[in-house]
Amino acid sequence: MTGNDKAGLAYFLDMAGDYLCGGFRRPHEEYAFQDDIDQTIFPGNAVPRAEAPNKVPGDSLDSGTDSLKTIAAEVASCTRCGLCKTRTNTVPGEGIPAPLVMVIGEGPGADEDTTGRPFVGRAGQLLDRMLDSKGKIGLSRDTNCYIANIIKCRPPGNRSPQTDEISACVPFLVRQIKIIKPKIILALGNTAVKTLLDSSEGITRLRGIFTLFRGTLLMRTPGLQTQEEMDDEFNIPLLPTFHPSALLRDESLKVPVWEDLKILRTKLCELDGEYAAGVALL
Repeated sequence: MTGNDKAGLAYFLDMAGDYLCGGFRRPHEEYAFQDDIDQTIFPGNAVPRAEAPNKVPGDSLDSGTDSLKTIAAEVASCTRCGLCKTRTNTVPGEGIPAPLVMVIGEGPGADEDTTGRPFVGRAGQLLDRMLDSKGKIGLSRDTNCYIANIIKCRPPGNRSPQTDEISACVPFLVRQIKIIKPKIILALGNTAVKTLLDSSEGITRLRGIFTLFRGTLLMRTPGLQTQEEMDDEFNIPLLPTFHPSALLRDESLKVPVWEDLKILRTKLCELDGEYAAGVALL
C-alpha cells in the first residue's frame, strides 16, 4: 500500500469518527505514512525516496489541518439536510485558492447540479461577463476569483433555500472564507447578503455599499467562539449587488450593477497594487 493510500484511509476514518462525535470536523495531526517497500524493486535495506503527493488546487492553502480539498470531500458526502436526497452533484466552489475577490451567490441551479460547478448556466455566463466587463473590471474565476454559494446543493425547483438548509451549509462556507482569505467578498442577491451580514435589510437598500464582513452569523462554526476571534479572522470588505439571475429578468438592473462593479474596482485598486497597475492599462 502506498503512503497516499494509507493517508486517505486515515483521513476517512478520522472524518467518520468526527461525525459520530458531534458532526463537525476536528483538528487532527498530519500523517506521514511511507510506501510499503517492494523488495523486488528495493532490495536489501534500500529505502525508496519519498515522492511528493498529488496536489489538488487549494491543498497548499490551509487553516490548521483544513483545506479546500477536505471541505469538498465533506460536502460530497454531506447529509446534514434534506437536499442530499434530491441533488445530482454537490457544488463546493471553483476558482483560484488565493483570490482577490470571493463571489458568493445563493445556491446551485439545474446546470450547476448537473456539472458540479458553480455559475455555469445563463446566470453564470452573465456573471463571467460582468466580472470581466470587456477588461474594464478584469476579474475572472480563472485568474483572481473564487466562486461559491451559500448552500452547496440545488433546492428542488430552484426555490430559495430554507433556514435549516442554510444553517447546515454555512459552516462549509465559513471554512472556505477562512482558508482563502479574499481581499473582498462580492455578495450576489438577497439570500447571500442577508446570510453573510445577518441582516433583515434587502438587497435594494444594501447594494453598492461596502460593509465589513465580521462573521456574526457564522459564530456557530467550531473553533470561533468570540466576536474578537471572528474579527481577527473575518474583517473583510463585503459589497452587495444584484444576482445575475435578477438581471436576466430585469435588464434595467444592469445600470446599478455596473455602478457597483466600478465601486468594487476602486476598492480593489486601493487594496492591491498589482491589480491597480493592471486595470490602469485598460
